[in-house]
Amino acid sequence: MTRFVAGRRAAAFAIAFAALAPARAALAHTVGVSSGEYRLDGTVLHGDIGMANRELARLLPAIDTNHDGAIDPEELAAGRDTIARTVIGGIAVQADGAACAGALDRAWVTEEDGGAVFQVRYRCAAVPGRLTIAMPMLVGLTPGHHHMARVFRAGKPEVAVLDRAHATWTVGGSSNAGIAWSMLKLGVAHILTGWDHLLFLLGLILVGGRRRALVGVITAFTLAHSITLALAALGAFAPSPRLVEPAIALSIAYVGVENFFVRDASRRWRVTFPFGLVHGFGFAGALREIALPRAQVPVALVTFNLGVEIGQLAVLAVALPLVITARRAPWFGDKGVKVLSAVIVVLGVILFVTRL
Repeated sequence: MTRFVAGRRAAAFAIAFAALAPARAALAHTVGVSSGEYRLDGTVLHGDIGMANRELARLLPAIDTNHDGAIDPEELAAGRDTIARTVIGGIAVQADGAACAGALDRAWVTEEDGGAVFQVRYRCAAVPGRLTIAMPMLVGLTPGHHHMARVFRAGKPEVAVLDRAHATWTVGGSSNAGIAWSMLKLGVAHILTGWDHLLFLLGLILVGGRRRALVGVITAFTLAHSITLALAALGAFAPSPRLVEPAIALSIAYVGVENFFVRDASRRWRVTFPFGLVHGFGFAGALREIALPRAQVPVALVTFNLGVEIGQLAVLAVALPLVITARRAPWFGDKGVKVLSAVIVVLGVILFVTRL
């Protein structure tokens, strides 16, 4: 009786998780990422800062006059003074401890992805020996937001990944260890906020099966997405996100449909491997945005992928026991799996349509 009650509770939790997913599914990969490319020219630091529209709306809610969670070109033009105060006030540059005066040169919305670009300029009193960039602006952005900063100094690029906990960077102080730690955290955040990938994993484990079979399924998925993540990060091959993102959505719908016919996971690795190849290209999106120098790509690739695996294992460590416990209840194995699989199919189709 106790086991039956525990099974019903676990099943109820799983169904509640799926019921909440629609509100979050459309927000897959909500971990915020902005980029900054800075060029030191004598005493002047020029910067081009790119930011996703949803992050801009969060940072500057006052200029979102129609309250649609996005900033259009008209709102951007009307809010220029507010943007200048927020951006210049949110990025502090120092040369040998002395503040450099900042100014906003241009701001525009990019047509292809609806993001925004800011051209900024910081004039220092003398040519910096020690250049420091601090970003208190990160506090106003999505928790977990990462700013991918790349500075060209004497023609040589240096890269750092800034977040709330590490919002200050002294150029010349970056190291492979610092990049590795940043990429590890970014990998964990990427999978934990990637609800499309998590829905796919949930669909895979719903049907249950022997532990050896489940390990094989997850291993095939891991191996496959590691291969394509490496191909994309190293610049060997990377299909357009316009193809990859809808394909990921279709993989979710397919797994949900297959759950109505598959009784165990013994041969499911044959499905998870090709789909894992597709998901790997999705994981690679974050690394493509960083544009790391080639010398730092191997370290970033390994640690980012490791972070993805750590996040994936953490989710499975919670989800698998719940599913195993829930399947002990006869009603869950019969009806519960079908209900959750139907929800997964619907979400996959919705994601597919919205990503076309």
